Amino acid sequence: MNEIIKKIEDEQLKENVGEFRVGDTVRVYAKIKEGSRERIQMFEGIVLKRQNGGARETFTVRKISSGVGVEKTWPLHTPLIDRIEVVRRGKVRRAKLNYLRDRVGKAAKVKEASR
Repeated sequence: MNEIIKKIEDEQLKENVGEFRVGDTVRVYAKIKEGSRERIQMFEGIVLKRQNGGARETFTVRKISSGVGVEKTWPLHTPLIDRIEVVRRGKVRRAKLNYLRDRVGKAAKVKEASR
């Protein structure tokens, strides 16, 4: 990769990114703009995947809201994310948990890890 691009991307990285993995239940505190006001909205769910690396790294969180599955994908180093809190550690053996999309109820749960 070009050294200039690498240098610019390294400046964009956040230092206080929470330590979380695929399968963990997290709370993402995201900044929402409504007109001229700005507020923080919480989104809690299971981390389905983390992709790429460096400044381009993204992660996807899935939750069930009113019986409907909702997924959101954020860039990890975006200034729109205030903080990421780990609620529960999950024990999984895969890098991507796409199979959770087809599961409902207890089948969609992830075992708790003792890390």
